[in-house]
Amino acid sequence: MRIDRKIITRDQAETIIGELKSQNKRVVFTNGCFDLLHVGHLELLEQSKSFGDILVVGINTDRSLKIFKGPDRPILPQEERARLVASLEMVDYVVFFDEETPFEILSQIKPNILVKGGDYKFDEIIGRDIVDEVKIIPFVKGKSSTSIIDKILGWQQQTP
Repeated sequence: MRIDRKIITRDQAETIIGELKSQNKRVVFTNGCFDLLHVGHLELLEQSKSFGDILVVGINTDRSLKIFKGPDRPILPQEERARLVASLEMVDYVVFFDEETPFEILSQIKPNILVKGGDYKFDEIIGRDIVDEVKIIPFVKGKSSTSIIDKILGWQQQTP
């Protein structure tokens, strides 16, 4: 499937997921900023895909990412972040959400499984009551967009 066809609207996601679930496909959803794609993201996405048939990735819009991460973010605009994630083989669909949390999109599309990284505790996971199952996968220590940005800024400060 062409990358651009993997990037869908929320309404398209609702329709597609409804059809897939009627075919007894297990739909997995995970979400994030994906501001700078790194190995921690790949681990999350690979493991997420292993839990079901279809992987839908929710990506924060630029506006919601700014609220969540601060005024200096995002590094990459949402269209680029979506294309990068959609280009990955294990990702079936990418959909944006503009809210601070994925609660509204989860309520609309109703995936079977929600996957979060190990930096979340079960009772902190937004949407856990909407899905059939929640999976928490181990966080890849030291692998985050923030740590990459901090490293780059550290190098920048050392340059005369």
